[in-house]
Amino acid sequence: MARPIDYGNLMHRAMRGLIQTVLTDVSKNGLPGAHHFFITFDTTHPGVEMADWLKARYPGEMTVVIQHWFENLDVTDEGFSITLNFGNNPEPMVIPFDAVRTFVDPSVEFGLRFETHSDEDEDDEGDIEVEEEASPPRDAEIVSLDKFRKQ
Repeated sequence: MARPIDYGNLMHRAMRGLIQTVLTDVSKNGLPGAHHFFITFDTTHPGVEMADWLKARYPGEMTVVIQHWFENLDVTDEGFSITLNFGNNPEPMVIPFDAVRTFVDPSVEFGLRFETHSDEDEDDEGDIEVEEEASPPRDAEIVSLDKFRKQ
């Protein structure tokens, strides 16, 4: 029997390519309008590079916000590097695309969730859900941005 088409794996790669395209555009042109991103990633994934104190604070999963202040955004085929501000401490990070669990742009109610499964089949990279509405990632700290808005 012929090998079936692995649509799940193909969608996985396509959605990671979408994130790569979006971040590449932002690295060249900045964030347009009200766009901003919540990116949740696996801090234990091979290739993730971040300060030891951040890894200790977020031992399994972390959500970063790309919005007002960021610099040195560099996007490659494997992932992206960025410097973000944590309590007036600029910290460089490297995040492989395979470490990303969710990508949300709440300004346009767009979100991607990459579901991973622990299977014997190592070729299965997981399932993907494309969400029409942004929803907070599971087991993530939820921060209301309303308290930071000027009134």
